[in-house]
Amino acid sequence: MDKITVTSPLLPDLDEFHELLKDIWDRKWITNNGTLHRQLEQELASYLKVPYISLFTNGTLPLITALQALHITGEVITTPYSFVATTHSIWWNGARPVFVDIDPATGNIDPDKIESAITPQTSAIMPVHVYGKPCDVKRIKEIADRYNLRVIYDAAHAFGVEQDGKSILEWGDLSTLSFHATKVYNTIEGGAMVMHDAEMKQRIDYLKNFGFAGETEVVGPGINSKMDEIRAAYGLLNLRQVDSAIAARRAIAEKYADAIRDIPGISTFPYMAAMGTADEDHSLRHNFAYFPIFVDEAQYGMSRDELYFKMKEHDVLGRRYFYPLISSFSTYRSLPSAHPANLPNATRLADTVICLPIYHDLTDEQVMRVIDLIRK
Repeated sequence: MDKITVTSPLLPDLDEFHELLKDIWDRKWITNNGTLHRQLEQELASYLKVPYISLFTNGTLPLITALQALHITGEVITTPYSFVATTHSIWWNGARPVFVDIDPATGNIDPDKIESAITPQTSAIMPVHVYGKPCDVKRIKEIADRYNLRVIYDAAHAFGVEQDGKSILEWGDLSTLSFHATKVYNTIEGGAMVMHDAEMKQRIDYLKNFGFAGETEVVGPGINSKMDEIRAAYGLLNLRQVDSAIAARRAIAEKYADAIRDIPGISTFPYMAAMGTADEDHSLRHNFAYFPIFVDEAQYGMSRDELYFKMKEHDVLGRRYFYPLISSFSTYRSLPSAHPANLPNATRLADTVICLPIYHDLTDEQVMRVIDLIRK
């Protein structure tokens, strides 16, 4: 029986990719703001409905660079329920992460907890659009404006996500994206930063190229985080098929949502549970990057970990994502804000979550294998 992985990369047509590679070979310009790099920035800005975008070689470096660009120091309020790169970027900049709890209905940072965590040392908020579900961006903006704080959104999961017809990437001072192979849209490895004006775009482009503003002028302590032409070519081709991939993911998410309604002890977020029903939020253009379920051991008769390993025995590879919490890792657990008593909702979700397999070419038969296994 074939193994069902938690995800599978969106791959461009190999012949079309080969044609673009021949063009790159002919030009002999393989990095440093080449033709395809510039083209991909333009096409992504158009697709994502944003004014400016800057490409990076992975999704972590734009987070690090965003904090640098905004001169963030002191404390940064963030979530423990994310991939560890979110908090690592704060640490690498010499700032101090302050964890606050999450909204159990979305997995996103709880705005009600943000304000009470603000101190005279707070300089920024770094929320995450968890699983692609937009944060409460209006509330976060109100809080940031009231206390004169910067907002950097980790939008690694939010490629193409829109709320009320507006890109979620328009919110905050800066937003960052990941184009890792596991994401809805990928460039093998890669990432991007979204900004709102040409001046910030220029500053970011300097910072990701060692700070060079010309052949002999360095204007800041930059880093090397440019995307090369090979991955830009790959990304251009994947952009042509990402809509169909998202549509395929939606169909799978609807099947999962329908199936788990009848399984005691298995649930998902309300916005995911409403998929395909009259209660679905049609103001949200989701990308169906993930389908998380949560296991209530008392009702289901099996713990999350028991189900997770039982699935593995049957060659169905879910992922306990996000587990463990970032706040529980040795680098951060000594922080006062990292104590589990401060983070009850995040702790509960981390201890009960499994993200089910979901990707564009997952077959109906494979989806039913996953569902039947959970039912049994």
